[in-house]
Amino acid sequence: MFYFSKMQATGNDFIIINYLENKLEYSFKLLTNFLCDRHFGVGADGVIIIEESKVSDFKMRIFNQDGTEAEMCGNGIRCFAKYVYEKKLIKKEEFYIETLAGVKKVKLEVEGESVISVSVDMGKPCFELDEIPVIYLEDMKDGKIIIDDFEVYPVSIGNPHSVCFVEDVENFDVGKFGKIIEDYKYFPNKTNVEFVQIINKRNIKMRVWERGVGETLACGTGACASAIISNKYKSTDNELIVDLAGGKLEISCLENVILKGNAEFVFEGKIEI
Repeated sequence: MFYFSKMQATGNDFIIINYLENKLEYSFKLLTNFLCDRHFGVGADGVIIIEESKVSDFKMRIFNQDGTEAEMCGNGIRCFAKYVYEKKLIKKEEFYIETLAGVKKVKLEVEGESVISVSVDMGKPCFELDEIPVIYLEDMKDGKIIIDDFEVYPVSIGNPHSVCFVEDVENFDVGKFGKIIEDYKYFPNKTNVEFVQIINKRNIKMRVWERGVGETLACGTGACASAIISNKYKSTDNELIVDLAGGKLEISCLENVILKGNAEFVFEGKIEI
């Protein structure tokens, strides 16, 4: 038996396990498969493990619903930051979290003892195909590749993303085309897929098909990827509001990419495995 917390950030929900206290003798992949099942488990988009770090204040491991381990999660890291502060595992309002995508700095906005919002320094985007990674042997023009007549803009913000622009994102078939692009032969590690509608210079709307999960209400790194590509190729402002099914996120693309949004506890419990 172990204790867990259920948290969400813009509708992206996670099961948080404090591995500093719960030393589990389970495969994280199998544990994630069970816990994320919305019928027989707790139900979530992923599982976040809090571990000790030798290079930072904490280490975050994030597992997708299918049990695969992801490099980074923008919504997940905000939940992580709120958890460790409100559970009094740290007293600082600025601290560092180790991830598979490197060490990330988080800054908390606090009222009383509650975290109101979290800003995450996501670092710089990567457009190098071999680092995203993308296997594409043809010449690229304007940063895009073509998949089944779709113009797809690949970028990494610690994990791989593919941004596509559409005219009407609400009525777009995300399930059909998200699955095609996620598993396409160009992406050896698969890819997260964002479908973006430009509203104006300061606002975009996005739906996301997450690698190893399917369509979710939000994706923090996906919102960053969408803002970066919109700014670079569609001339939007470098400070954007990204409107997702689960809420809105603020993204700054001035130098390093900064992601800002809230996170909330949903409930806490204990479970036998």
